[in-house]
Amino acid sequence: MRTFGPRFVTAMPDPFKGIACMVGAGGFLTVSDAVVKWLSLGYPVGQILFMRGSFIFVTIGFLVWRFGGLRALRVRNLRGQFGRGILTVLSAGIFVYSLRFLPLADAVVIGFVGPIFVTAMAPAFLGERVGWRRWLAIAVGFVGVLVMVRPTGDALRWAALLPAASAFFGALRDIITRRISATDSSVTTLAFTTACVTVAGLATCPFGWTALTPHDLGLFAVTGIVLGVAQFLVIEAFRLGEAALVVPFKYSTVVWAILLGFLVWRDVPDVWVASGAVLVIGSGLFIWWRETGR
Repeated sequence: MRTFGPRFVTAMPDPFKGIACMVGAGGFLTVSDAVVKWLSLGYPVGQILFMRGSFIFVTIGFLVWRFGGLRALRVRNLRGQFGRGILTVLSAGIFVYSLRFLPLADAVVIGFVGPIFVTAMAPAFLGERVGWRRWLAIAVGFVGVLVMVRPTGDALRWAALLPAASAFFGALRDIITRRISATDSSVTTLAFTTACVTVAGLATCPFGWTALTPHDLGLFAVTGIVLGVAQFLVIEAFRLGEAALVVPFKYSTVVWAILLGFLVWRDVPDVWVASGAVLVIGSGLFIWWRETGR
């Protein structure tokens, strides 16, 4: 068993916990995306990345205290960390930019091509076996997302390529995450990546930023702290389970969006959304059943 410091997370595989981390991350990501969607109308992408990244360090500070102090930040795979950081800057920046032009639901559903990319690359880059049944379950889950969200015709314009590109870079990031999780702790990866994104955002300051209001500063704090928790859970998911197993549970983000819409705005899902949710949840449970049975 490999550990990264006192009271720290181990690298022992645990598929069930990996799935739970990914589902939980989906809930936090839903909240963060909704806040960023609103902020993207009044602030440039670089400023959003910098402000959000600055508040993510609040979460990182707590995790460092919780999991062994500064020893938890030791970097063992510097090359991998830089690669993950660069890919995260590209993925996050492109997605935030796409929210200016697309409805949140359209951007999210297009971004769900990411699990397809990861599953396709997992055998070559990670040596993980993906059988035809799991491929079929992933396809069914993606169909469920399409049934639920039913992207509008507006999503077919050039802007639709933005979340797809973001998903591609995100898939490469996820592949690297799985590789470096054997040597670097989750807190290390989260802190290093956040630093890359924050510095990249700060570099855009000369191109013009918008003056902050106290209200928006609070929203930046919310989205930063929440995103920090979500990213930590995603990293932990890849530590605990195979990429091809945990990635499909990113579909749960749509389910979280339905729950958030009901709790906050009392929106009731229609028959299309309900049908799609059945497909998404069913495909995820099938993948989990195949993994535990194998």
